[in-house]
Amino acid sequence: MRKLLVLLTILLVFVGVWTIAAGIFERLGPGTIKPTESLKVISEESVVIKAVKEVGPSVVTVAEAPGQRRSSGPFSIFEIPDLAQEEGEPINIGSGFIVSSDGFIVTNKHVVSDSRVRYQVITSNEKVYEVERVVRDPLNDIAILKINPLLNPGEALVPVTLGDSSNLQVGQFVIAIGTALGEFRNTVTTGVISGLGRGIVAGDTFRGYVERLDNVIQTDAAINPGNSGGPLLNSDGQVIGINTAISRAGQNIGFALPVNVVKDVLANFNEHGQIERPYLGVAYRMIGRNTALLNNIPQGALVERIIDGSPADRAGIRPGDIIVSISGVKLEEGKLDLAGALLTKKVGDNIEIEIRREDETITLRATLAPAPEQ
Repeated sequence: MRKLLVLLTILLVFVGVWTIAAGIFERLGPGTIKPTESLKVISEESVVIKAVKEVGPSVVTVAEAPGQRRSSGPFSIFEIPDLAQEEGEPINIGSGFIVSSDGFIVTNKHVVSDSRVRYQVITSNEKVYEVERVVRDPLNDIAILKINPLLNPGEALVPVTLGDSSNLQVGQFVIAIGTALGEFRNTVTTGVISGLGRGIVAGDTFRGYVERLDNVIQTDAAINPGNSGGPLLNSDGQVIGINTAISRAGQNIGFALPVNVVKDVLANFNEHGQIERPYLGVAYRMIGRNTALLNNIPQGALVERIIDGSPADRAGIRPGDIIVSISGVKLEEGKLDLAGALLTKKVGDNIEIEIRREDETITLRATLAPAPEQ
């Protein structure tokens, strides 16, 4: 009898819980989002809103000062907006973000590529600053702008927080902020990281100027003309990349330079007062393992062009040579290219270069010079 009472009690409790749950779902109605899904959506919206509120004031518009004739830049894939400049009005050409309260801003080099042009920075609350100095990285599509924060003493320049791009994951949620189409300031788009370690050739072959960008982040967050130089954020509002290029052949395919490259550039600048890079002076393409096996040649950097008067020129390197190693360190596609090997060196270093010239292995020496500003 006692067991029967226990069973009846359990059954009544189960029926009661089922009735209550059925009543709740009946009031919610069919097709209603489940509470867990609703919480997920609200959380994602909150993340974006919080990040934009925190970082938005640190995102700026880069413009050409009024009264100038814009020269078309060489980088068509870099999507500089083609807008007519009204008399007396600056023309917005890109984005940037504040990295220090004393007036340093990071943007893309291609945004401020013309050394003859005067540039301005416009903050999110419409304050205008003249750019006093432009420092361009010879090896990366990065530039540092200097403005005077005392020009608007009532406005504090709030720097962004730089994250870490070494532990990014494909599928990770990201937020992009920038001046879309050179007109709509602080435009926010969201998406995911679509790929990592991409290598792209950006520029315009018809104008005879292209630039190889390696190890870039691919994202489907909408990046439009004018977004160049703006930040790519993670869900914590940290900058994990600098929006750089779009693919004109596809949809929702954008690229950003990893923030660790930006951090390296800033450290270099803080140490030297400029961006000092070791320079060999060759244009090259990497020969991978399969190509090397098929052609019975070593892996390495195939020299396509030598810059006149460069360390490579003085060392006796020729077009057609294959650079196999730098100071004993082998070059391998996907592991270590020539640019990466040179970044481990300093200006003034004397390096040993092993090359394959036709069927002969030759060792040359070169002294690395400072890379000329582009």
